[in-house]
Amino acid sequence: MQQNTGPTHVTTLETFHPEHIYKPEEFAPYIGDARVEALKQTAAPLEGKGWTNVNSTLIGGGVAEILSSAVPLALGLGINAHWHVIRGNDNFFQVTKKFHNMLQGMELPIGLEEIFQAYLNTIDENAKNTFIASDLVVIHDPQPAAMVMNGLIFGNILWRCHIDTSAPSEIVWRFLLPYINHCAGAIFTIPEFIGPGLQIPLYQIYPCINPLAPKNRHRSDQEALSTLDSLFSAHGVDPERPIVAAISRYDIHKNQSTIISAFQEYKRRVKPDPAPYLIFVGNTASDDPEGGAMLEKLQEQADGDPDIIFWVNVDDNDEVVGALMHLARVFVHVSTKEGFGLVVTEAMWQGAPVIGSKVGGIATQIAHGQTGFLVDPLDVESIVQRLDYLLTHPEEAQGMGEQAREHVRTHFLIPELVRRYMILMQYYSGLNSEAPDFRLNDLSYSEVLSLMRPVPPFLQG
Repeated sequence: MQQNTGPTHVTTLETFHPEHIYKPEEFAPYIGDARVEALKQTAAPLEGKGWTNVNSTLIGGGVAEILSSAVPLALGLGINAHWHVIRGNDNFFQVTKKFHNMLQGMELPIGLEEIFQAYLNTIDENAKNTFIASDLVVIHDPQPAAMVMNGLIFGNILWRCHIDTSAPSEIVWRFLLPYINHCAGAIFTIPEFIGPGLQIPLYQIYPCINPLAPKNRHRSDQEALSTLDSLFSAHGVDPERPIVAAISRYDIHKNQSTIISAFQEYKRRVKPDPAPYLIFVGNTASDDPEGGAMLEKLQEQADGDPDIIFWVNVDDNDEVVGALMHLARVFVHVSTKEGFGLVVTEAMWQGAPVIGSKVGGIATQIAHGQTGFLVDPLDVESIVQRLDYLLTHPEEAQGMGEQAREHVRTHFLIPELVRRYMILMQYYSGLNSEAPDFRLNDLSYSEVLSLMRPVPPFLQG
């Protein structure tokens, strides 16, 4: 088997430079000493080996959230970890957003000019002066997928799909499928997301959150109130009234429109005194050009309701989001399509009971009636009922929040994600011939070895 002695990178792609490298011991208060020691033992044979990630944005969205923590932890474990970001113009991100929507089942018109000029030409431009050789290279989502055939990436390439491709539009899926099948494997969040026609080994890795990140630190009520004081004052929010929080991109699949409908129906029917606030927090991302238009539609639907508040691109976003989740009596996230919903994980970690939709990774996270409630995403009546229960049963709501936090501690913290990637590195580097226990099909690495791009001889160890 051909291996290199470490990663070699010559690239004009944007590159992540971490401000802090995490030592694994920093996570001991959250996962315990035994799990930290096991993590270090898994990393030991990988010291100096390379793990490279490529995606489409450094800021905004779940992938960036994950990599901004996973890469520094991998570095702290002795792995030579990198994260590169492809560059694109508005046309590129318009067409890749269309890819995203169509891969999640929407039928939209798409032309050859969009595919070849806006997408492939941008990929070719990113490929100029770029050479990456690494023991494991992970290509995230459709945006950089075509780079795997440009002859610039060497090593064991895996495609990581963060979205629901269970019933994709045939046009886009068939276009992307040759690039995906060119990889040595693919990673999905849950088995139900696997699209048709894949002929490579498949694996499952849950997205995870970093308990050391400012957003996810546990804080007191007073700390949270202090953080939000200026925003509360600017928007006339009375902190004594209950808060229902909804935090996500402004996106059609996030289904914020139904949240507004349910909230207004709840106020009309129950006439709570005092009435709660519904506070939306949503930031724009460079690879999501539709957010602004969606925000305008939601503001029109709210129609000046003084209890519905929109915070957009707030300063000190992570502290604001963490503080709001801590204070929220209820968190609502009822997407119609959702790869996982890291924001649900974050809310659960803060102890907020969640009303989530029976969709994708949300249903994986929430145990109905124990850590929150699951509803059909368009069922306004069910959302109203769950809102009423959680707002009028504070002790039960608090108990759900506490169980939710422990569920996240066990399954969805960043050391677990890094552990699984290190197991894949061992497997694909030949250090461990046993297939990972999170494999989703029976194809083995050896069966697709002939399809993989070898490391050039001058990089072999």
